[in-house]
Amino acid sequence: MKIRNLFGTGEFYKSALKIALPIMLQQLIQSLVSLIDNFMVSGLGDVSMSGVNVAGQVLFIFMVFTNTICMSGGIFLTQFYGAKDKGGMQQAFMFKVILGFLALIPYFLVTVVFPRQVLSLMVIGNTQASQILDEGVKYIRIMFHVGIPMTISACIASSLRDMGRVKLPLVVTIIATLTNTVFNYLLIYGNFGFPALGVEGAAYATVIARSSEFIIFAVVYFKIKPEYAVTIKSHFKLDGKLFWNIIKKGSLMLFCEMVWVLSETLTTAIYNGRGGADVVSGMASSFAIANLYFVAFGGIYSATSVIIGKTLGEGNLEEAKIKKNWLLSGSLLFGCFMTVFGLGTSLLVPVVFGRLSASAIGICRRMVIMMSFFMPAWIYMNAQQAVARAGGDTKMGAYSDASITIAIMLPMLLLLGKYTAIGPVMMYFCVKLLDFVKIVIFHFWMKKERWLNNLTVNEN
Repeated sequence: MKIRNLFGTGEFYKSALKIALPIMLQQLIQSLVSLIDNFMVSGLGDVSMSGVNVAGQVLFIFMVFTNTICMSGGIFLTQFYGAKDKGGMQQAFMFKVILGFLALIPYFLVTVVFPRQVLSLMVIGNTQASQILDEGVKYIRIMFHVGIPMTISACIASSLRDMGRVKLPLVVTIIATLTNTVFNYLLIYGNFGFPALGVEGAAYATVIARSSEFIIFAVVYFKIKPEYAVTIKSHFKLDGKLFWNIIKKGSLMLFCEMVWVLSETLTTAIYNGRGGADVVSGMASSFAIANLYFVAFGGIYSATSVIIGKTLGEGNLEEAKIKKNWLLSGSLLFGCFMTVFGLGTSLLVPVVFGRLSASAIGICRRMVIMMSFFMPAWIYMNAQQAVARAGGDTKMGAYSDASITIAIMLPMLLLLGKYTAIGPVMMYFCVKLLDFVKIVIFHFWMKKERWLNNLTVNEN
């Protein structure tokens, strides 16, 4: 393939960055605040930080579940936006809302009914499991209150991004994250006369921030009334056929994402059992720093989805094929840049987490450096998934990605955990080498062009 077919014009990448950068900035702000949260909680010691992060792993599963529902509806919302079909956009938005509320049922069961039983699965074999669970249960019971506001906010914000309107969610995120930081400072250690609540203070700060975010998005929704907005007065009726079609496409995405998140959770549970609180806090703190460069995933994914989805919705299939090549090549170069940025973030480890044990700091630094070198491959693979899903090809992830995870990665992980004494960093490295196999499979799958679909034509 010629170079001019691999890379687009400067103007094309500029338009892509207009979508990607605000999303990346939004996630960077969230990651910085999360890093500050971890910095504050780390002052309480390895056990408290471990408890918060074990609970956070369970909450992470719920967030992935909700985001996948929003991505499923977003496949159709973006194409309907390209086709200027307001009714279709409303149907896609309501899909997000209805499925999002159904997802709250398991969330409430975990946070209220079975918190200790579920969290205990994350620290099997850990020498300080009991103390870690005491802290984790305190945190997760309070996080029950963020379920509803976080779900509604995700539906509204993701739908705005599906239309390429990325600045408004960015502003709301800045307000919410600043709110979270302020209340963390006030409630964890009891500054300015507030009670010192420890890990419970961190949870209350998150509840306040998420509630503020929800109120702002609700005002935006009813004030601006975006094209996808549905109100009681609009006499809205669900299109059963379209709803079922989104479920069929979305179920494969959900299967793929949940296999991934469950494999990540199992990986976490296994390496958490290879030591004490130093392992849990060290690994958790590494991801808190790595999130500073993981922001590339959301930005590249959203930009790719919007550009490809809108082009397909407009019926420009040949143009979509060209843009696909441009986006994939650009994502690879961007991944190399993020490797350099990621290596730079390793300098933050002793600054932010200096109050953790020496063992935890060492684990954190090694993980941050190792994950930095995976960034080109991860971002490229992320872009491949975005292209396929933008055209409704959710089978690629479900069949290729999930099957490798189930058939190879999970058995490999269990064997490494049972029959070797390797540390958590090396264990993570070994299983992530399989991502290069996935990239090759995705490449040949995409050459069949099963993603090249105008979904709005099919629905109409």
